[in-house]
Amino acid sequence: MASLSATARPVGRSAPDLHRRLLVSGLLFGVGVAAFVDETVLHQLLHWHHFYDRSTTAVGLVSDGLFHAFGWFAAVAGLFLFADVRRRGGPGVGRWWPAVLIGAGAFQAWDGTVQHKLMKIHQIRYEVIPTELRGTGPYPPIENILVYDLVWMAIAVAFLVVGVLAWRRGSRSAAAPARA
Repeated sequence: MASLSATARPVGRSAPDLHRRLLVSGLLFGVGVAAFVDETVLHQLLHWHHFYDRSTTAVGLVSDGLFHAFGWFAAVAGLFLFADVRRRGGPGVGRWWPAVLIGAGAFQAWDGTVQHKLMKIHQIRYEVIPTELRGTGPYPPIENILVYDLVWMAIAVAFLVVGVLAWRRGSRSAAAPARA
């Protein structure tokens, strides 16, 4: 019978497996942080929208709470995965940050295209305030939401481009043979 300490040792992982796990951990953490910033700034501080604005304010607030919980679960899961990668001797924070940027950019792009435009569950700002919210927000309706949409997507693309380029550069560096 094996001793407890022998069975508690971590199973080794190959370098490609650790890099995949590192990528997934960064993606999750990036999604979680982007969701947290969106929820905190746009939903709670600026009162620009709720996660789901096609119903009453009460439904919008419940949807914000669920969205907030999702963001934190994603961030915590990403941190646990990152800790596991580090415990197994995988790459560190310098290699992880590009994946975080990719996750944040992917969240932003998904939110801006799918949730804002295709599903129309909320907008960044409103040209016409939904009936249930009319007169309750601190800001008047805006004339044109295009500027908000363009800035939102520009940030998403910037995060994605910088993250992907940095990830690829790090992948080439990790694959290059060590020089003496």
